[in-house]
Amino acid sequence: MNSLLLTGGRVIDPANRLNASTDVLILNGKIAAVGKDAAQKAPREIEKSDATGLIICPGLIDLHVHLREPGQTQKETIATGTAAAARGGFTSLVCMPNTAPAIDNAGTVALIHERAARDGIVNVFVAGAISKNLAGEELASIGSLKRAGVVAITDDGHCVQNNELMRRALEYAKMFGLPVMDHCQDYSLVTSGVMHEGYWSTALGLQGWAAAGEEMIVARNILLAELTGARVHCQHLSAAGSVGLIREAKKRGVPVSGEACPHHFTLTDAAVAGSEKFWAQDGKLIYSNPQSAIRNPQLPEWPAYDTNFKMNPPLRSARDREAILEGLADGTIEILCSDHAPHCDFEKQVEFDYAPFGITGLETELALSLMQLYHAKRLGLSDLITKYTVAPARLLNLAKGTLSIGADADVTVFDPDREWTFEREATASKSFNNPFYGWPLKGRAVATIVGGKKIWAENAEAVAA
Repeated sequence: MNSLLLTGGRVIDPANRLNASTDVLILNGKIAAVGKDAAQKAPREIEKSDATGLIICPGLIDLHVHLREPGQTQKETIATGTAAAARGGFTSLVCMPNTAPAIDNAGTVALIHERAARDGIVNVFVAGAISKNLAGEELASIGSLKRAGVVAITDDGHCVQNNELMRRALEYAKMFGLPVMDHCQDYSLVTSGVMHEGYWSTALGLQGWAAAGEEMIVARNILLAELTGARVHCQHLSAAGSVGLIREAKKRGVPVSGEACPHHFTLTDAAVAGSEKFWAQDGKLIYSNPQSAIRNPQLPEWPAYDTNFKMNPPLRSARDREAILEGLADGTIEILCSDHAPHCDFEKQVEFDYAPFGITGLETELALSLMQLYHAKRLGLSDLITKYTVAPARLLNLAKGTLSIGADADVTVFDPDREWTFEREATASKSFNNPFYGWPLKGRAVATIVGGKKIWAENAEAVAA
């Protein structure tokens, strides 16, 4: 059940600088051999899988996922969330602490580990809270969280506004070897904003959310990282100014990093107005809007004020989208992730002002990343895979993201050229708040292997207990 020979695929393992057509042998849940001699070392009765024409890479890691368990299982569970991850090609994920109760103590961490071992089909790592109950008023017990097994701390969904408290959090986190991941949002600037502050917020009559509300906290985090020497990771970047700040800080050697989500480098705030349309052409996304001369009758349609385009931080301008893409291409932004944030239909089926922020993303992020980065010729496959493997593993000190001999046999097999359409009825998530239903996509996971077990395959659904 946990031994397998993958043959004929193009193996891309950025950790070992490998990019070649060869074989991968998995024995007893570990990588046993990578190379043309792998087949010779395989037992005679081993299961074989032909990966000709496919990419074989270390199992993809998503370090920003909301599993909603405990306390919000009407939206998602560890079972359904990890099933969605497997379909998306992800073998490891990091769950955020904004659950009910929040993950601010060792007991809740233990509960999640227990349920993940029982119900999860991919590796589930846990991020603990920075502050008690995510309230931003008193530090959580960071040492206890570390001993309980968290891989990072964050108040994601909230942002610590007290700079002194954030400084102390960084100092403690550095002592315990934990990175601090921060949801960058200055409440005094954002106020009650629900979408990007600009032309479309004015046209739609919706409260604007200034990009400066993100950039202010990114700047704060850079200053505190420089002061304390602690590692700060800025989550779901959306603004051009944020990218510029991190680029300049990295040149000075500040220990700061950032991540980007496909919705922020695929869509803009015009989508909220139902005004931005796209279609795929040779794997690239071609955009049009009411001012464009480009037209295509096969464009997917969506109405204005569609709450599936409401997320935190919000979709921003075309300039911001381009800056995120440039930051990914030049290495300023090191990590790709989904910010998978499931909500019930009834929660989203209200006026835009009252709907919760967030969309699901585990099943579409690989395709959108391939289209916007690889097929658009902004990044090579090896560089793109690095952002889903080596980079998150390095940030979180995980023994993942590699096909080294003896490593856990977490492997993703995908076809970068597979054309498909994401349909609502095909999702494994418990929630359906995703704006990409009906979109023609290019690039898809074909098989997901965790610990040597094929937990999902394109033609076999979930194949492991």
